[in-house]
Amino acid sequence: MVKTVLLVDDDPTQRRLMRAVCEKAGYPVLQADSGENALDLLRSPQGNDVGLVMLDLRMPGLGGMETLKRAKSYRDDLPVIVLTAQGGIDTAVEAMQNGAMDFFVKPASPERVVVSINNALNMTMLKGEVSRLKRKREGALAFGDLIGDSPALKHVMKLGERAAVSNIPILITGESGTGKEMIARAIQGSSERAGRPFITVNCGAIPENLVESILFGHEKGSFTGANAKHIGKFQEADGGTIFLDEVGELPQDMQVKLLRVLQEGEVDSIGGKRPTKVDVRVISATNRDLTEEVKQGRFREDLFYRLNVFPVEIPPLRQRAEDVPALIEHFIGRYNAEERRDVRGVRHEVLEVLSAQPWPGNVRQLENTIFRAVILAEGAYLSSEDFPLLSEEFKQAGVLAGPPRIDGADDGPPMAAGGAGDPIKSSELADEAVAVFDREGHLRSLQEIEKDLIALAIETYEGKMSEVARRLGMGRSTLYRKLREHDLEIRRAS
Repeated sequence: MVKTVLLVDDDPTQRRLMRAVCEKAGYPVLQADSGENALDLLRSPQGNDVGLVMLDLRMPGLGGMETLKRAKSYRDDLPVIVLTAQGGIDTAVEAMQNGAMDFFVKPASPERVVVSINNALNMTMLKGEVSRLKRKREGALAFGDLIGDSPALKHVMKLGERAAVSNIPILITGESGTGKEMIARAIQGSSERAGRPFITVNCGAIPENLVESILFGHEKGSFTGANAKHIGKFQEADGGTIFLDEVGELPQDMQVKLLRVLQEGEVDSIGGKRPTKVDVRVISATNRDLTEEVKQGRFREDLFYRLNVFPVEIPPLRQRAEDVPALIEHFIGRYNAEERRDVRGVRHEVLEVLSAQPWPGNVRQLENTIFRAVILAEGAYLSSEDFPLLSEEFKQAGVLAGPPRIDGADDGPPMAAGGAGDPIKSSELADEAVAVFDREGHLRSLQEIEKDLIALAIETYEGKMSEVARRLGMGRSTLYRKLREHDLEIRRAS
């Protein structure tokens, strides 16, 4: 989802100019003519959509600097760019000290404005990702860090929050790539063991002859090659949580030893003289049907019941398609920051196709797909061209790749008429941007805006009516009818 920019300025002319710059760059805009109105808007439900504030310092009533302080007091992560007609070093320093991310003197070039917005949003995303990774490393990841808002995911989170308040053993089931480890980490981070060790063991990736040593440890000299003492994963996790991923892959002899740990709370290391007590919260996970494994004799029934005290099943991504847009937005932001890219979002017709995919590899597959698309992208918005492995799916959905880009021109945002991200010159604003407001600051009629938009499209695409119709999202017959209604002429390039 593209971030909304909040413009705060008491000058309607300045707001119109800045709105044209932001919208041409593909950013939706909200406006406030005072600091008081800006704060009210940020506190409202509409304020949740605001991803950045452009704030004038010189305003009657509540000044820009005080507005900045109050906004940052309850939304510290909100990036703010300060604008002023009279700039100075002291003013810039004070604004930065109060939390502003950038500062420039009006009138600023559109290129400078767009670069500042992009940098601020990318930096905010990078800070958020660094903070999230830090919480993950420290064992403090919480359910609020999970991405998605579908009823299915909310149900999983609700179960996880209930389980977090006790030390009950948890078995997380679900297909590969659904995020079982993330749920386990969120349970740890929401429990009294937050901040303590979180040790992950992939039971299916350990060589069978090393499973016992890795899980339970060994003494020096206990077998050939044991040149030093090794304490094992359970002792590493003492006081915290151990996450046994793909627990269904454990050999049967190791299942017996795991059962003893769960029953007695102690581990027997190889070559050890006495067992060692451990205080460990056990969370296990599997993509297998352990009930069937028990029936087939491949998994111990008594261990199954010990692990499956509190089951949590994560549905596959195809059953919670509502989470796909939020996940895509998150992955685009992450890889923009990591790879120094400037992708603003994904075109709406492409998003529909992505949301409808079955994603057999689940969230992991979606993440890799978006990573590849961000690297391939030439425009500001991901298009079908950026998903070569899904070309057949786009064809079946009737979403065809657009014509080759000319001179680096961009396709523009999903619902925009102009090219998002194209360089804008101040002198071109009146000619290239379709005005939404008249000179008195009132909204123009839809008919007037439509006429200007069609005229702009005809000029932009040099009278190529097939291209004009495609860009405006209407059939050619509808386009020609509107030309007659608005008394417009087709002027082809000579």
